[in-house]
Amino acid sequence: MLAMSEVNCIKLLRNQKSKSINSIANTLGINWRTAKKYADEDDIPQETQVKKRGMMYEEDWGDIVSDWLIEDRKLHRKKRRTNKTIFEQLQELGFSGSYRTVCNYIQDWNAGKVNDDSTKDQNYERLQHPPGEAQVDFGKMEGVKDGKYIDIHGLSLSLPFSNSAFCVPLPGENQECFLYGLKTIFKQMGGVPKSIRIDNLKAAVVRPRGRHEEVQFTDEFIQFANYYGFEIQDCNPYSGHEKGHVENKVGYIRYNFATPSPVMESFDQLTDELHERLKKDRQRMHFSKQTIMSTTV
Repeated sequence: MLAMSEVNCIKLLRNQKSKSINSIANTLGINWRTAKKYADEDDIPQETQVKKRGMMYEEDWGDIVSDWLIEDRKLHRKKRRTNKTIFEQLQELGFSGSYRTVCNYIQDWNAGKVNDDSTKDQNYERLQHPPGEAQVDFGKMEGVKDGKYIDIHGLSLSLPFSNSAFCVPLPGENQECFLYGLKTIFKQMGGVPKSIRIDNLKAAVVRPRGRHEEVQFTDEFIQFANYYGFEIQDCNPYSGHEKGHVENKVGYIRYNFATPSPVMESFDQLTDELHERLKKDRQRMHFSKQTIMSTTV
């Protein structure tokens, strides 16, 4: 059986792109009968929902965390509770579980996998992230230079499959900074991802995707992608969750490596310092693969 993401892709190619069955089968590398089945039939297979067990799901702790997360959604991102803060507040209420238990529940909640009344409006399916796929986004933080606070625009690139992240601090979010940041990250990685998913970054997008028109990227970004040999993937309209992994990493880097605001001599100095700290951070165990993050593609 195909994954839901593949079924949705077939439906998209058939209904919105008006592709033929042969074209869909060749594009996705699947059997013609399989493409025909999911392209023209109304019934879509439903993923089996596994009932969650544990103290977060069988006791009231999950409901408490869900309420806090809903409250925080109304606040500016910088003012929302971190996972660590939520864990500490639960401990004050008598919670005896581990920090990882809380993090796993929050991850499930954000992915729409928690089956309670507070999250019924989250109808997102869990995205599949193959090896070599990356997501990129900007995040704003602060630094101290010459005794003054300045804005820093951190270009973060994450690899969902390995849960790894890279970040380059930049003075702006224009095209020059964007391409320079990607080039620096490729050098830090020692390679280039197979694909990079972006949202409507002004540095890369001339016109976002509309209902009846495709996204239009800048010529410079297309040339950059062709030179380095990666595929550009744009998010669907109103589907920022498709790059939710990098958005989570933007917050993780801000709270763990830029709070309090770092004192910097130059952007090059801060880039080297952040690179070393993130390199050490990638020596952690992957939350589900039980291997070091930096060794997972």
